[in-house]
Amino acid sequence: MTTRLDHAAVLLGDNTAFEALPLSGGDLSEIWHLRFASGRDVVVKLGGDAEAEAEMLRAIAETGAGAPDVLTAQGDLLILEYLPACGLTEQGWKALGKSLFTLHNKSQPSRYGWHRNYAFGAMPIPNGWTADWCSFWREYRLLPCSGFLPKTLAFRVNRLADRLDGLLPRTPRAALLHGDLWSGNVLMTGQSAYSVRSVLIDPACYIGDASTDFAMLTLFSTPPEAFWQSYGCLPEGYERSIDVYRLWPALVHYRLFGTSYLGMIESLLDRLNV
Repeated sequence: MTTRLDHAAVLLGDNTAFEALPLSGGDLSEIWHLRFASGRDVVVKLGGDAEAEAEMLRAIAETGAGAPDVLTAQGDLLILEYLPACGLTEQGWKALGKSLFTLHNKSQPSRYGWHRNYAFGAMPIPNGWTADWCSFWREYRLLPCSGFLPKTLAFRVNRLADRLDGLLPRTPRAALLHGDLWSGNVLMTGQSAYSVRSVLIDPACYIGDASTDFAMLTLFSTPPEAFWQSYGCLPEGYERSIDVYRLWPALVHYRLFGTSYLGMIESLLDRLNV
């Protein structure tokens, strides 16, 4: 491991001694805080497609939403600016609402998808472009999961895929999505609990219905009212579509972490009446 971190220092061009401190939150990658004798602090992430992630972080930053500066990306090694973290307070939730609104509100071409495939560890995330959002969700999100599900659940997911036209908007306003929005992928940074900035990390970006980003967030946490007020009006069709969107992260978690997520998948399919 020291060799990989030494290589990160070479890429940065900093030949001073450094201290390597492990950071939490890396379920599928290793994350380190490097503190150099020169006074420089950076974050090094090992694992995954660094160049693809760097591109996504830059895309987020271009909308005006918070994202760490990308310093270097090479192979599976990503180097980012270090930002000291503070807790997710009510002010933090407000900051996240504003940041998400900024991310989603930036005008995008009227098409859905992304130009390159991605992955969560062993879980591939196929991407492509479609003019019809239902087609994207069917072909690139639901149907690829059939191969690793038990037959009965695969049948139900495929049946849901055939019914998307009645559940999802066909041509929603195209928004840049974070794509893996849970509280662990939101960094709050600032001088105090009352002066915080929301920074989005570990994205899996694509263009689509803004409601999709709320699926992961509400699947594993309950954002307070301050968050929703800060974001503003929810995307059209949110209530009808949200459980369809929640199903995909549940399927991802089953693929990555095992059968403990089967109950969640079954419950969502029951609520969707398939």
